[in-house]
Amino acid sequence: MLESKVRPSAIMTLRTRKYFARAHAHRSLLPLSLAQLFLLPASANAEDSDSSHTLPTVTVVEAPAAGRPPLDPDLPASVESVTRAQFENWNVASTEDTLKYMPGLAVRKRFTGDLNSIIAVRGTSSSQSARGLVYADGLLISNFLNNTFSTAPRWSLVFPNEIERVDVIYGPYSALYPGNSIGATVDITTRMPERFETDAQIKGFTQHFDLFGVDGHYNGGEASASVGDRIGKFSFLVGAHHLSNTSQPLTFATLAQSTTPAKPTDTVVSGAHFYNDQNNKPTAVLGINGEGIERTLQDQLKLKLQYDFTPTLTGGFTLGYWHQTYDSETSTSLRDVNGNPVYSGELSIDGQHYTVPAAAFAPSRGYSENWLYGLSLRTHRESGWNAEAIASNFDVSQSVARTAASGMPENGSGSEPGQIRFGDGTGWKTLDLKATYTPAERRAGFGAGAHTLSFGYHYDNYFVDDRTYKTWSWSDGDPTSLANAFKGSTRTQALFAQDAWRFLPRWQLVYGMRYEDWRAYGGARSVADSTVAYPEAAAQHFSPKASLSFDATQDLTLRASVGKAYRYPTVGELFQGQINGSSIVFNNPNLKAEEAQSKELTAEWAHWNGLFRVSLFQDDVRNTLFRQTDITVIPNITNVQNIDRVRSRGIETSYQGEDVGIRGLDLLANIAFTQSKILENSRNPETVGKHFYRIPLWRANLATTYRVNERWAGTLGVRFSGRQYNTLTNTDTNPDVYGGTSNYTVAEVKLTYRPNKHSKVGIGIDNLFDTRYFVYHPYPGRTLYVEASLAI
Repeated sequence: MLESKVRPSAIMTLRTRKYFARAHAHRSLLPLSLAQLFLLPASANAEDSDSSHTLPTVTVVEAPAAGRPPLDPDLPASVESVTRAQFENWNVASTEDTLKYMPGLAVRKRFTGDLNSIIAVRGTSSSQSARGLVYADGLLISNFLNNTFSTAPRWSLVFPNEIERVDVIYGPYSALYPGNSIGATVDITTRMPERFETDAQIKGFTQHFDLFGVDGHYNGGEASASVGDRIGKFSFLVGAHHLSNTSQPLTFATLAQSTTPAKPTDTVVSGAHFYNDQNNKPTAVLGINGEGIERTLQDQLKLKLQYDFTPTLTGGFTLGYWHQTYDSETSTSLRDVNGNPVYSGELSIDGQHYTVPAAAFAPSRGYSENWLYGLSLRTHRESGWNAEAIASNFDVSQSVARTAASGMPENGSGSEPGQIRFGDGTGWKTLDLKATYTPAERRAGFGAGAHTLSFGYHYDNYFVDDRTYKTWSWSDGDPTSLANAFKGSTRTQALFAQDAWRFLPRWQLVYGMRYEDWRAYGGARSVADSTVAYPEAAAQHFSPKASLSFDATQDLTLRASVGKAYRYPTVGELFQGQINGSSIVFNNPNLKAEEAQSKELTAEWAHWNGLFRVSLFQDDVRNTLFRQTDITVIPNITNVQNIDRVRSRGIETSYQGEDVGIRGLDLLANIAFTQSKILENSRNPETVGKHFYRIPLWRANLATTYRVNERWAGTLGVRFSGRQYNTLTNTDTNPDVYGGTSNYTVAEVKLTYRPNKHSKVGIGIDNLFDTRYFVYHPYPGRTLYVEASLAI
């Protein structure tokens, strides 16, 4: 426990008061007496801080979770946070659900257990995974092996019931974070016990879903348990989590609606469905294919150890294990005149001719095993020098994905070989060293002229070894011949320094510089017996940052921030090229780094038992890395390319408060407008002036919880996403269908009951009105949740 004395009449930064306000609001870090800080009238500014207006001293007690200090109050960026006291009243089935009401942010989560849950924020779309940093207690769980929907953060390495707080830091304005922060940085803080504790939780959920003749319920459940204790200087927490779920149908087999009359030799079938696709083209739906209905089993184990070597020096160790198996079921809707299922061939549907390939209904299955190792060493002095060292290693020890050649019975074995894809030997390593200096007068809330310093070193190494083989028995057979493979590595080293200088009582300047040295090496692609090795690539850049803030009153802070950032190409963007069935993906080893020039103007106002924020922002990004078609060459080439310039600008407004209007009513509300446009694109001029991929013009969220008393609480939440485009040319004029990206408004409700301080039960509904909405794949239908937990 850290104890300090703060005079309420002293000028404090709004970031510090914002953290204190949330800690007080959720009764986890500060005594109730700190409320005095927020009841001061706006006129009680620095001019009133003379001897005749001295107020009583307030004692502030902080209890850092997991040995970590509170979020840095001098961060030169907009920060939004949620705590356990808030999201435990929401429908939270997995860790990423804690982010669903954040301003200007959305999570592309297709079902509980989805490995493709990408965060999209401001001018970063739901397929740009390398533009979002996610840390859990300082350990990086972002997957920067590629920049696509399939390399989402490893959310499963954090159990929802171990989370204490989640902070979202918007934009690349701090020198402490790499260029992947162009979108946002998510900082997850988990708890460590102060005494013996046990926790157990069980959840069940079921959804209704109907589309294209599919009409059914899909069920899942999860269970978790943990035990921990603090014994003198040593504390530990060990936990386990199990998830089992069946998704709604995710993909469907489709063909363009035919206008060619059927041939006499065609097999006459029925059962197809028809709709107009995102480009308003008539389309036939033949059944469920591809990812189909995914059945997933996931198991996680977590061990956290902490030891206080001295009153100010703490060491920690984290071991995370995650294992998944999945089985994607496919099915055909087509039936011949005798009612037998039809999977492929020359067919007659409604009198028109169709050729359905054998792979149209090919199922898949696989499993993977992942390990996360983390070491940390921190000092936590109230003032003076502090140091921190964090090392992590994420290891994909097993990764096997099997795909059939067709959807015929007997798992597609026979005339065409299936495929087995191995990804073991893939992973990443990181090292972060940081030193900080906080003057004593700064800690106490005074200190005009004081400097708070941060500087350090960062290292990361990402590496991929991906191999695909043919097999004649896809479900359990051994590999035969190599189909394709790719491998490669990237390495980044960085030095950074940052100074928070309160040069006048109301003014603060935070400025810094980050130097990064990036290298890609060992890249190679193999097809059958042919291997192509790629030369090394390297780049070095300086990224300056600056932020100027002004405390207009004790309740109102204005801030202007600018920052440059470079997001370097991932291993997958540089080297991944493969031949998979009928698709060919070309790689591009000559990509440039994304270069972002970001600006933000923010006003933060503590009022009405909460905090208002308004932010104007602009991200001007050159060399955006994105998969597109180069129409300036013949034949056209589709792969990851640099788009010359994309500009995103907009405004966010948000409010978080407690006891709003009436006692017990907590409110979180925000609305964001973002216009993201392609300004230059030499490889595809047709896209210039068009809206960028999957950036909605409007996002809005509302979550209100009414705590009737200490036992009962009810929550209503609403999420809205406006018009967005699924193509760079903006030709998708019919977005609210399968294959498109929808506008949507969805609501959730939850009722929570606590029989006593140790137990809790809850019942909730997501997608209350059973809305059909899509992110190419359909999102879940109406989902019912029930949960029960016991903590001692």
